[in-house]
Amino acid sequence: MGDPRQSQGTLNLPFAGPALTLAQRTNRWPLTAWGYAGWRRRSLTLLTGEAFPLAREAALFRALCRPRPGEGWLDAGTSTGFYAGVLAGAGCRVLAADLSAPMLAAARRQTPHPHIDWFLTNLEASGLPDAAFDGVTVGATLNETREPARLLAELARLTRPGGQLWLMYVGRTGHPLQPLLTLPALGGLTFPDPAWVARHLPGCARTDAVQVGAVVFERYVKAQG
Repeated sequence: MGDPRQSQGTLNLPFAGPALTLAQRTNRWPLTAWGYAGWRRRSLTLLTGEAFPLAREAALFRALCRPRPGEGWLDAGTSTGFYAGVLAGAGCRVLAADLSAPMLAAARRQTPHPHIDWFLTNLEASGLPDAAFDGVTVGATLNETREPARLLAELARLTRPGGQLWLMYVGRTGHPLQPLLTLPALGGLTFPDPAWVARHLPGCARTDAVQVGAVVFERYVKAQG
């Protein structure tokens, strides 16, 4: 697991990896980090069209993934640390990774826990070792990344055989706003179809899928051997 002190010297350096989408770049603004926690509390209610507080999301994740004390997890695109906090509360060790230094600073303030290490990186090219984690959580990062197929391949690589991958993302719905938001100047977002996601995780089996409104929750398990 990464030592958060290792990332401190690189907080303001540019990434040498893949270029960023507009959505990713704006996530690196201090103002975005300042307001993100408030948006995250309301986002699923707005996106699903029904009451969907963070407590409901956490309960769904715990019921399907059943994280256990002592497991090592990667929270990919942690933002202000929601899934990292849920995992640490279950007794897991967590590497909470994000490409935004202001987001990580906000997360450290809002979700302090000795079982969480904070790591600044672009997870499309993390450099972390193979099969390093018992589980990986991805909360909407798939929508914002420039190369979603590359991100999925990287996260599958980081998951140990028999480990699990939890995805939460806004899926393709046919809403007329979605094609506009995919334009680079308007965010460069991706709205994947669940079948497309499954095709890009060939070594993983989808065990659970829940869709509420536009929001998709999926659990995958990586094949043994």
